[in-house]
Amino acid sequence: MLKTQVTNSKGNHIILNDAEEKQVNFNQKQINNSTGYEIDVTTLTAISKRIVEQKFFTLAPADYMPLRVGENPWAADILTYRDFSLSGGFEEGIINTASSGARLAQADGGVDSVTVPVISWAKGIEWSLPQLQQAKLAGNWDIVVSKERARKKDWDLGIQKIAFLGSDSNTAVQGLLTQGDVTANTAVITKTISSMTTSEFDGFLRAIINAYRVNSAYTSMPTHFVMPEADYQGLISYPDSTYSLKTKLEILTDNFKLITQNPNFKILPCAYADKANNAAVVGLNKNRYSLYNYDEDSARMDIPVDYTNTLQNTVNGFQFQNVGYGQFTGFKAYRPKEMLYFDWS
Repeated sequence: MLKTQVTNSKGNHIILNDAEEKQVNFNQKQINNSTGYEIDVTTLTAISKRIVEQKFFTLAPADYMPLRVGENPWAADILTYRDFSLSGGFEEGIINTASSGARLAQADGGVDSVTVPVISWAKGIEWSLPQLQQAKLAGNWDIVVSKERARKKDWDLGIQKIAFLGSDSNTAVQGLLTQGDVTANTAVITKTISSMTTSEFDGFLRAIINAYRVNSAYTSMPTHFVMPEADYQGLISYPDSTYSLKTKLEILTDNFKLITQNPNFKILPCAYADKANNAAVVGLNKNRYSLYNYDEDSARMDIPVDYTNTLQNTVNGFQFQNVGYGQFTGFKAYRPKEMLYFDWS
């Protein structure tokens, strides 16, 4: 039997044959079940007590970059000063003791500033009394929790995307992989590291740290190497079929730890660094490897106001709502020479 009578444009009941009734019932089920909670059950239907939730790929931005949370809330911009030495060369200070009244060389300092915009974000959710009661009948689904979970996931995934790729609508909000003033080296890595021959891999090991040191004027050592995830997964291979004591990943990790003298050096995979996942990003569209110093004075992302909820409220006792809000900036390299990209297309 049809759950809903079918009528014509004049409201008159239409009698359907068996095949037509089956098709209408099928169509009604598709419409009701697309995003709602009206679900047909029979005496043989068991309702699971657990809900299957949608999944997304996730990265923890704090593993990849310094995050400063809770400072400068509700500011429109964050201004950071950078101090510079303007003292000239050391030997300018050598004096001639035989010459009285000679003018002394002067030591001096200078300062400039970097300003990053702070972006405010807010989204509301709402529900009604009938929705609460209808969801209650299912017995295993909380409509308010579901809406809140969706909004919080929206915030988490949004912050994740901003942290690595920046904003699509605001070019001043950049990400770890989209810094405009960071140098891109195209000579050291010209193919996936996992596909390099033994001699190519050996040459890469000898060149990469030196390229970073030259770029930073020998003032810094890197602490993190972020690479495309597809290439990272391939590093489980061995550099030579006759030499299978260590994988390429183990050799690369040991090499970085040894040269930087940092036992905590990290190599991290990043799906956003794969060309297949960043082709639509303006100025990227390539496989990008990032070697940098994990230090908030060198580079960081700010979250002045972390994700926060207002209390739920109602005007009429029938419809309810609340708001989730927060503030964030993009990732900014304050010392761009302490970061180096390696690109190949």
